[in-house]
Amino acid sequence: MRLVLVLIGFTAVIAQIVLMRELMVVFCGNELSLGIVLANWLLWTAAGSALLGRIQATPRRLVAALETAIAAALPLTILAVRSSKQVFERVPGEILGPGAMFLISLAALSLFCALSGWLFAASSRMCAEERGTPTAEATGSVYLYEAIGSGAGGILASLALIHYLTAFDIALLLALLNLLAAVGLTLRSPIRRTAAMLALAAGFVLIVFPVVGPKLDALSLQRLWRGFHLVATRNSVFGNLAVVATEGSRSLFENGLVAFTVPDPEAAEEAVHYALLEHPAPRSLLLIGGGANGSLAQALQHESLARVDYVELDPAVLDLARKYFPNSMPADPRLRVHHTDGRLFLKTASSAYDVILVNLPDPRTAQLNRFYTLEFFREAASKLAPGGVFSFQVSGAEDYISPELADFLRCIRKTLSQAFAEVWAMPGASVHFFAANGRDVLLRDPRELVSRLRARGLQTRYVREYFIPFRMMPDRMRDLESQTAPRPQTPVNRDFAPIAYYFDTVLWSSQFEPAAVFRRMAGLPFGWLAGAVALLAAAVAVPLRRRVAAIAGYSVVAMGFTLIGLELLILLGFQATHGYVYQQLAIIIAALMAGMALGAWRAVRGTAGLSALASIQLLAAAAPVALCLLFASPIQFAVVFPVAALAAGFLGGYQFPVASRVFFIGPARSAGTLYGLDLAGACLGAVALSLYLVPVFGFLKTALLMAIVNAAPAALLLACGRRTPAP
Repeated sequence: MRLVLVLIGFTAVIAQIVLMRELMVVFCGNELSLGIVLANWLLWTAAGSALLGRIQATPRRLVAALETAIAAALPLTILAVRSSKQVFERVPGEILGPGAMFLISLAALSLFCALSGWLFAASSRMCAEERGTPTAEATGSVYLYEAIGSGAGGILASLALIHYLTAFDIALLLALLNLLAAVGLTLRSPIRRTAAMLALAAGFVLIVFPVVGPKLDALSLQRLWRGFHLVATRNSVFGNLAVVATEGSRSLFENGLVAFTVPDPEAAEEAVHYALLEHPAPRSLLLIGGGANGSLAQALQHESLARVDYVELDPAVLDLARKYFPNSMPADPRLRVHHTDGRLFLKTASSAYDVILVNLPDPRTAQLNRFYTLEFFREAASKLAPGGVFSFQVSGAEDYISPELADFLRCIRKTLSQAFAEVWAMPGASVHFFAANGRDVLLRDPRELVSRLRARGLQTRYVREYFIPFRMMPDRMRDLESQTAPRPQTPVNRDFAPIAYYFDTVLWSSQFEPAAVFRRMAGLPFGWLAGAVALLAAAVAVPLRRRVAAIAGYSVVAMGFTLIGLELLILLGFQATHGYVYQQLAIIIAALMAGMALGAWRAVRGTAGLSALASIQLLAAAAPVALCLLFASPIQFAVVFPVAALAAGFLGGYQFPVASRVFFIGPARSAGTLYGLDLAGACLGAVALSLYLVPVFGFLKTALLMAIVNAAPAALLLACGRRTPAP
């Protein structure tokens, strides 16, 4: 039975990794989708546990039936996800809006997640019946084994499965494991059980894996890339890569979002030449990202360059570029390619550069936002040689600058101005920002730039003597200057207060629907929000003050909110301070799951009740603030983050079994209700923190709100502890 219980968490966490990656491709890598997908995942799992978990049936047979249903549900869900874009996509390659993201993830995840939540409740009932233990103890035990399975599944998926297997291979492997578990629960005879398991395994090895899996993968990929000719696809540790061909060109997509197209000489030229022309004689160049579209070849036309360091995080991008994009990576002794995080490389670079150029997309994700913060700009400023130039480009507009775009550009400009002495921006469909440490370093005279262009003998088609003056027309320059001039209330983008990420989300959402609500939310004073959260927590607490079981349920909701918030803060904190390294993030997630397993194991073995639950909620209120203080300290070694994740997981894992003892006092309640409350709190936290609180208010203010959420149930538990003996 224990292996069956471990398989619940093992299947769920691997399925979540696979489906999140698949949905990211459908949603073109937009980080907004992560909060939406995670919220719908938790919502359906909570509904399955709390609602379907009330259905009465023979527990062992029900668990076996649910294992069988889950075996079929995951491959069907992957097929549905890859086919879903056709429902909302009017033209191939269209980016979907938030409404479509919500509906697709809501529908696609419904079957698997509801079954997964139902399985938790059914397994708790089976454990209680067959072991003859109370519901509270059985629920805590299932929670413990699920946490163990989740930790093991997260490590295996992150370090092995996604490296070597396709999504359908992984889904079919999980299907086999769940069917074997169903057979083990159904057949009592050892001989018949062993024979059935061997026959099932043989069928999968001989037929399902070599025949069914590849056919399902090919069919679903055709649906996903409808309207394109799919040349190649590959899963790397950093996401899904696809090379597609259409009308004489080829494009590389990363997680469904186009990274570059070849040939596209305009993008390749503009990415590098404007910045290099700003320097009178650049000898060294650091290019972070975006070199495989021809930008490297363009940069190397500048004969004064003696060294070009190109940083590309994912080596698979360059492997595909060399194979499917001829001449994208020039053979030049001056060029050095580095496969690492661009920010980490800059921080550890031993030499200064004449030009540092960031050629990455807008800060659409928390990961990309790291290259547009004050901390990164200061690092870049410290690595510029005397007279050096720092440059990047973001989305702009040829004529009309919308209020959403103006907010975004003001934030970027104000942040850049706090790190560099001189800053100016070139208008256009892409706004090019230039910065230098000294005054009167940067050129604003188009005639001088044209003179340098001719003197260097650059062979260009778009960065030319007739186009540069147009880009730098005085009226266009003045208009951009006035519309993007920072205001007193314009915030600065920071590592631990990534507001530019939020502004870019507002800008993106304005393509589909009015973004006025998002803009007003960004301007909401923190004091008002904190007061509203405190009043809401008190309004919920007052009616529950004499209902001990309800208070335990309230504490579980608060812990679900807090635990996912701590996980988010730890992951974003690691990204901001150490750069994105997938294997290390897997260690952090595994540490969180291990902490949950240890906490649940310790709580199951003890008899703690109300007083312990009150202490846990007080710790939950203090933990987010303590974590932010740790991030602000000089102690930012990599080992701190998995240790913090282990501690956070232990706190959440310990609380659930203790709350179960209190919650199941008195009238009989469904075994899945408490688990559903936990997931409901996590669902709320996933949306609120990732899409609003962290980007707008930063880490510390978000931590204070998390403390307020936990203060109300802690106060109730302390009051109850004085009146009621511990169970």
